Amino acid sequence: MTPADRDAVAVSIVVPVRNEADNVAPLIAEIVGALGSRWAYEIIYVNDGSTDATADRLAALMKQHPQLRQLKHAASSGQSAAVRSGVRAARGTIVATLDGDGQNNPAFLPDLIAAIEKGGGRVGLAAGQRVGRKDTGFKKLQSRIANGVRNSILRDGTRDTGCGLKAFPREVFLSMPYFDGLHRFLPALVRREGFDIAYVDVIDRPRHSGVSNYGFFDRLWIGIMDLAGVWWLIRRKKTTPVATEVL
Repeated sequence: MTPADRDAVAVSIVVPVRNEADNVAPLIAEIVGALGSRWAYEIIYVNDGSTDATADRLAALMKQHPQLRQLKHAASSGQSAAVRSGVRAARGTIVATLDGDGQNNPAFLPDLIAAIEKGGGRVGLAAGQRVGRKDTGFKKLQSRIANGVRNSILRDGTRDTGCGLKAFPREVFLSMPYFDGLHRFLPALVRREGFDIAYVDVIDRPRHSGVSNYGFFDRLWIGIMDLAGVWWLIRRKKTTPVATEVL
């Protein structure tokens, strides 16, 4: 990608990964196929401290795909940190995210990006909402409970915040208060800032290979504290006064 191409990037696709070596190549091929020539775009893989061959696979693929970039965390810092690193490095004014395990189908990326473009500055988030989930019954139950509790407290009007398929203006994301777990509370925080949310139904599918690297129980208690914190942030939100200078 030449310097001129970098300056022309309109959309950045951010993919957080940890130990997903076998899923990298097929997912990148799908992203490229889904976006085609509709936008000038880049793909940013954030390698969150992988200990397998993920880094080497990405390095090899960067020779084939000039729009592909790899960021590396020296140690695993979690999905929210990986997403934030990718967004901060993004050159596009619109950022779209998806998980790196292949469960999120890149075919839905154009619909999410278009929802932001059509929003005319009013839409701060286009959120994928999974239908026909391919997870285990236990994991589906976990999600139903978590989404139910979150929605009853935050009333964000979103049935599925766990879907990795999202799109948003880069500046809107960077204006959010950052904390570990931010990506699971984006609808509530976007509404807090006065933006609308667009919802796009997406069809879930099984991961290509491997096992989940970001579990449920390892973030359960932290998630409860985050929920309380987001509730407090929403309660404390005040209207920003319009200030004019008197000459």
